[in-house]
Amino acid sequence: MRTRETAGLLSSLRHRDFRLLMAASTVSFIGTWAYNVALTVWVYDATGSLSWVAATTVCRFVPALLFSTYAGVLADRFEKVTLMMRADLAFALIQVAMAVLMVVDGPVVAVLATAAISSTLGTVYEPAAAGATPLLVPERDLASANALRNTIDNVTVIAGPGLGALLLLLGPPQNAIWFNAATFVASAVLVARIRTRSSAVDVTEGGEARALGQMMVGVRAILSSPTVSVMVGYSILATMVFGIDMVLFVSVSDELLGTGPDGYGYLLAGLGVGGLLAAPLVTRAEARPSLGPVILGGMAAYCLPTLVLLISHSPVVAFLVQVVRGAGTLFVDVLAVTAMQRTLPQDVMARVFGAFGTLMLAAILVGSTATSWIVSATSVEVGVWVAGAGVFGFSLLGLPWLRRLDALARRRREELAPRIALLEACDLFARVPDGGLSQLAAASEEIHVPEGTMVVRQGEPADAFYVVETGTFAVYTTASTGERISAPELGPGQYFGEIGLIEAIPRTADVVAETDATLLRIDGTVFVEALTTGTPSAAIMDGASVRLGRTHPSLALGRAGLEAGGTA
Repeated sequence: MRTRETAGLLSSLRHRDFRLLMAASTVSFIGTWAYNVALTVWVYDATGSLSWVAATTVCRFVPALLFSTYAGVLADRFEKVTLMMRADLAFALIQVAMAVLMVVDGPVVAVLATAAISSTLGTVYEPAAAGATPLLVPERDLASANALRNTIDNVTVIAGPGLGALLLLLGPPQNAIWFNAATFVASAVLVARIRTRSSAVDVTEGGEARALGQMMVGVRAILSSPTVSVMVGYSILATMVFGIDMVLFVSVSDELLGTGPDGYGYLLAGLGVGGLLAAPLVTRAEARPSLGPVILGGMAAYCLPTLVLLISHSPVVAFLVQVVRGAGTLFVDVLAVTAMQRTLPQDVMARVFGAFGTLMLAAILVGSTATSWIVSATSVEVGVWVAGAGVFGFSLLGLPWLRRLDALARRRREELAPRIALLEACDLFARVPDGGLSQLAAASEEIHVPEGTMVVRQGEPADAFYVVETGTFAVYTTASTGERISAPELGPGQYFGEIGLIEAIPRTADVVAETDATLLRIDGTVFVEALTTGTPSAAIMDGASVRLGRTHPSLALGRAGLEAGGTA
């Protein structure tokens, strides 16, 4: 019995350029979270007003909200890696300016204006990074890559606020701002080492599309896919809860837990711990046949535990509540981002994430503003009820759409089932994850071959892999001496074409249909990606070597094609 590998959380780290992107993100995100805590505490200390804390959120996110969609246009228009590097350097300069304002006790309004500029610039970075990710990892590693990106987010939510709280204990808030500036410089150095480069896109469509039309491309792309639309809708709702958290938990820490406003950072760290613990489960959840229960389960875990704070004011219990909540939101976010990257065209990807960023920022703004009003007009307890029971109740309204989405996925799996079974029987794919087999089946093409058709010709470039569904095929090769050599015929369940792709050499034989037949054709690039994700065993490689030796005794099978395909 063969053991099939499953895609793991770390599988995307096999790709060098993605490792560099993750290292850069880790460094800069830690600094950003330390900055977030320091800025919130500085504003609260300077004003003593929860309304000013809400104003901090508004000043940071309203300009970014207005610019985010066009930021996606810029990220498609220019080369993405270079854009990220320059954005990092600009971030560093802005943070230096903010730290100087704090040192000289500058006006709160001036500090918030600097924060607004920084947040606006940040809208360019995320669509560039999200749009570049499908270029840095193969498709079947996208769930791993997005889960890992979220894991990095959660690790930095733990480390960043904790570090911010430590820096606040050791000195004034501007120390965290200086530190943040240094992390952006380090991130720029790491991003500059990424080798993969994107292609610039003519976002003007030959000068026909104006600015509004360019921005609406991402929105239309999201709405074009039922799967993406539903996933994005739930991600918007989960993000609104995060906006609620940004205001509510400052007040919860101060009024209910008795830990003062500084305790806000530790509650954020609890969210990060939960996301970190749940990260290994995300790739498994993404492969489940029904995603509706996963989405609703994630929303339940994110919202309902907040209600525990109504009966317990223990800081330890509050931290554990945040751990559970952090695990819940991870599933919703990763599924939404992965659906967009897998479903929508690459040449609009940054604009899609620009539009997505606008929607996320709007959700944060609505959540934080509404919570500030609710808590001020009523009480913290009412805010907890709204964040816990109210939002989850609203999420249940999407149940019909989730059921429809699962029905579409079920029909698609039924359509692909015969192809998946055929591929699963090929020993060459023994170590390809189940999700990878599904993607191979979806990318395959069924072709009908009349009797006498030569499917591949010796000496021609190897561009595809074939699996025999029906019929039989003869295999011939011409030796250097001119002798015509016959190899065993191929029947249903057998395959050919792998030798040229694995070794990156021309076709080594002629394959001719002896009867009317049906083949499953897989593009060579897709085939190589599958084997570089799940490496074929030594026994399988030996089998291919034997086949090569029958027709070309002077050649030895290496792995040139796989090595070339695995360097992304």
